Amino acid sequence: MQITNTILMIRPINFRMNEQTAVNNYFMEELELKNQTINSKAQTEFDAFVKALRDKGVQVIVVDDTDEFDTPDSIFPNNWISFHENGTVVIYPMFAENRRNERREDILDILEEKGFEIRDIVDYTSAEGQDVFLEGTGSILMDRVHQKVYCALSDRAHEELIIEFCEDFDCFPVIFTANQTVDNQRLPIYHTNVMMALGEDFAVICLDAIDDKKERKNVIDHLKRDGKEIIAITEAQMHFFAGNMLEVLGADNKRFLVMSSAAFNSLDSGQLAQIRKRCEIIHSPLDTIETCGGGSARCMMAEVFLPKKR
Repeated sequence: MQITNTILMIRPINFRMNEQTAVNNYFMEELELKNQTINSKAQTEFDAFVKALRDKGVQVIVVDDTDEFDTPDSIFPNNWISFHENGTVVIYPMFAENRRNERREDILDILEEKGFEIRDIVDYTSAEGQDVFLEGTGSILMDRVHQKVYCALSDRAHEELIIEFCEDFDCFPVIFTANQTVDNQRLPIYHTNVMMALGEDFAVICLDAIDDKKERKNVIDHLKRDGKEIIAITEAQMHFFAGNMLEVLGADNKRFLVMSSAAFNSLDSGQLAQIRKRCEIIHSPLDTIETCGGGSARCMMAEVFLPKKR
């Protein structure tokens, strides 16, 4: 399956702008607000987002963050963990040291209590000792049906670990570099999932971010070969998180594309029509989370593909 009806989300208690991730996340901006106010606004946005998903029948497992460590980015769990149909859980190496504290064994206990089966754990975190990183489904976009992995190289996605992941999970790597303009320079985009979203039979992608023409053509060829309609977005739309979307299943296995209201409002009528041919749209305001966290709707959702216990 390419999409699931169950997602894990972490409700923040100390959300703020993370100084350790700001060094290469150019989507982040400072707000002239106290951290306590920022966290309160983020919680309000989080709760409304969860409600919007549940109202459409998406199964959302909400776990509260803890105050054991300083974890300002805990709201983005998809970067440190992923859950797979064969019962495997993958734990990933994180670029920012304070993000490594987000990894919690009790998350696995909670999922097992919910009836999910965990058969194996693949842990890549030893790579942090060599300053090698791969930040989960922020870095890698899996075409689970065609067994491919799309990944934009960056400080948070190292090629050798992408290759290792693909060998371990029998996937074909589609590797490229995606850039954005920062102070008149072209610099790598920190996560693949802010410039690209992979649905069941479509892909939303900022092709303008792939400067190398051969790499761009290679990505397009793979998507078309696998029957994906390409919905192209501009770099300006990408900065409103129009690439940071996730397709999920709701009630009666109805398909939904989830995004922030900023992303939704940035799309033109043609792009919206392309999406609505395939699925309904769920959107919710995430302004504080996007501004201070540099991530959006997709980053907040860790898909659960684990099998249910018999």
